[in-house]
Amino acid sequence: MIRKASAVWQGTGRDGTGALTSQSGVLKDTPYSFKTRFEDSPGTNPEELLAAAHAGCFTMALAFAIQREGFTPQELSTEAAVSLDPDGAGFKITKSALTLRAKVPGLSEAKFKELAEAAEKTCPVSRVLNAEITLDALLED
Repeated sequence: MIRKASAVWQGTGRDGTGALTSQSGVLKDTPYSFKTRFEDSPGTNPEELLAAAHAGCFTMALAFAIQREGFTPQELSTEAAVSLDPDGAGFKITKSALTLRAKVPGLSEAKFKELAEAAEKTCPVSRVLNAEITLDALLED
């Protein structure tokens, strides 16, 4: 399976602007720029997209793992917070902090933690990241 997205950039790094388009069409000339990345201007940025990819990948991996154990999640809600930190003359993505809140009737806390930790380590996005990944998982009633 191959999925594609493209970026078009015009101008300098600080004052230029770009647009992102994905194969599926979910992103179609979606703006990104220095201001959407380092300030709060409307648009997206690579770290936000990576956070969405990590949250989505991890949550789906966990849903499959829970299903294999014979349970059905009522809801799995994951936030990924991706950190972009200075690194020499540039920047580096150093961390993705996953926060999971789950409702899975009948699933024990111990089994939940086991499955969540395994999904964090094995989802494809976790495996491609060369950054610290943390997981705060809470099974709710």
